[in-house]
Amino acid sequence: QVQLVESGGGLVQFGGSLRLSCTASGRVFSFYGMGWYRQAPGKQRESVATITTVGNTYYANSVKGRFTISRDNTKNTVYLQLNNLKPEDTAVYYCHVENHPSDYWGQGTQVTVSS
Repeated sequence: QVQLVESGGGLVQFGGSLRLSCTASGRVFSFYGMGWYRQAPGKQRESVATITTVGNTYYANSVKGRFTISRDNTKNTVYLQLNNLKPEDTAVYYCHVENHPSDYWGQGTQVTVSS
């Protein structure tokens, strides 16, 4: 069983920054890619960024150049640095173990950007 615990969300002004963290329990972390997703009210969950086991990264066009995903396998933690935040970034952000048959998700952390 794997548990994912996110933290770091909050309320921030337009143009501000936040750093999200997601720490995984269990022994799967270093064997799988990790992803950050978000879901805004009334919208479908969407991929924001993913990172492979060897550190290759992929970003949604809407966040490219503003968000940075990274991982620390010694701490079983994946990070998402959010810079130059916009009101349209407001959503619940979730971390996810990529391509794992058990489809692990965290509980989510709220990010709210005021204009």
